[in-house]
Amino acid sequence: MTLPADMGPPADARRPLSRHIRRGLGWSLLGVLVLLGGFLGIEQLVGNFHTVVADELYRSAQIDADQLAGLKAEYGIATVINLRGPSSKPWYQREVATSRALGITHVDFQLSAGRELTQPQVEALIALMRRSPKPILVHCRGGADRSGIASALYLASIAKAGEEPAEWQMSLFYGHFPIPFFPAWAMDQTWERIEPWLGFPDS
Repeated sequence: MTLPADMGPPADARRPLSRHIRRGLGWSLLGVLVLLGGFLGIEQLVGNFHTVVADELYRSAQIDADQLAGLKAEYGIATVINLRGPSSKPWYQREVATSRALGITHVDFQLSAGRELTQPQVEALIALMRRSPKPILVHCRGGADRSGIASALYLASIAKAGEEPAEWQMSLFYGHFPIPFFPAWAMDQTWERIEPWLGFPDS
């Protein structure tokens, strides 16, 4: 059935509405990005510290000596697992010295956010977290990527918390961008590869 030409709004009346919608969507997207950027900025200012399993595992970005002392007092941190690896830089020397002074076991387990974990690395990290005195604080530089995969492995293989809670540890909430070709996509590739090994369906 062909409608008369005067049925419906004229073409030039439809175009401004389309431009208006596009403009509104653009501003909405910008607003979301600004809010997300503000949230992630605040996360970094407070050290991106979060509870993974109360009294067992906590995660954070790089923290200073005063913050570590505060976490020891409040949460009883017994082990620090440093995923950045040993370094000659002042942050590392201070962290080791503060851990020793507080009676905290300090362990270096070097990972790169830009490289997939090998299967031996996965198994060694799980074994380390399983045997380390609890509570554990696991940290990397920003607390988003390497700390995310470590926390996911803990929930999946030690706490037996299930797939979804484990995967949540590698999400935007913590500052990790699970997007192909982003710098830390290797963490997501690692997870996808080992899901069957962890007992989860291969998606």
